[in-house]
Amino acid sequence: MQREAMADLAVFAAVAEELNFTRAAARLGLSQSALSQIIKRLEARLGVRLLARTTRSVATTDAGDRLLQSLSPLLKGIEQSVADLSDFRDKPAGTVRITTVEHAAKTILLPRLARLASAYPDITVELNVDYGLADIVTDRFDAGVRLGEQVAKDMIAVPIGPRNPMAIVGSPAYFEHHAVPAGVEDLVKQRCINLRLPTSDSLYAWQLVEEQREVRARVEGPFILNTLELIVDAALAGAGLAYVPLDQVSPHLEAGRLHQVLQAWTSDLPAYHLYYPSRRHVTPAFRLVVDALRFRA
Repeated sequence: MQREAMADLAVFAAVAEELNFTRAAARLGLSQSALSQIIKRLEARLGVRLLARTTRSVATTDAGDRLLQSLSPLLKGIEQSVADLSDFRDKPAGTVRITTVEHAAKTILLPRLARLASAYPDITVELNVDYGLADIVTDRFDAGVRLGEQVAKDMIAVPIGPRNPMAIVGSPAYFEHHAVPAGVEDLVKQRCINLRLPTSDSLYAWQLVEEQREVRARVEGPFILNTLELIVDAALAGAGLAYVPLDQVSPHLEAGRLHQVLQAWTSDLPAYHLYYPSRRHVTPAFRLVVDALRFRA
């Protein structure tokens, strides 16, 4: 097969996997118009329609589905073969893609990987912050970072941090108009700031424990937000109570900008783990990333 034909098939596979010309163009480093011309050229050469395109959507035809099913394992095999060549380099190199939540990225990944970056300049780490439980194989990530309880059993899981102390906090301005809650049952009377979980499209339930009693509190309030930084900002503005990692609000507690309540109910969440498929080939670059992130008590 001609080299051009192989390149065109790889472009088709990227568009078919993304079902979006914009994302495929960004992934391949090409313009959308170039991708469109390549797909038209491939369809003309094969004599079949591979993609059904409208102004708003892209979908594979039956012929496109069949071609993608045949191509995907072949292209993945080629990518893996190229990645395997990094074993022969004098210096570890390559890109390691990790999906993570915002808190872990800020408190664990960035600080430790910054030190790795200075020691190994040929390694690039791409962090994708996402509260959804991404399928790291389908979404082409090398690894993911989640709380230990959220890691699938068929994955290799490496602890990268201690357990996560949590806190329920509110500002002095908030407590000027609302009573300090004496127990978890008082949360129904409070205005609370919710976190939206994109995977289930549900609101995060506050996980509270006192001795042997465990409660998953469903709270209500003026804001539903999707990042911890915004939730902390809303609490500082007096909008309501927030349930957040303690390390994200410690400076505000010390300065008196926030007050902690219901301390007897706020236990630690599980530690963050880096996870990846057991069948994954571990390149030197990936091995260094894992070692840099591994938690050592």
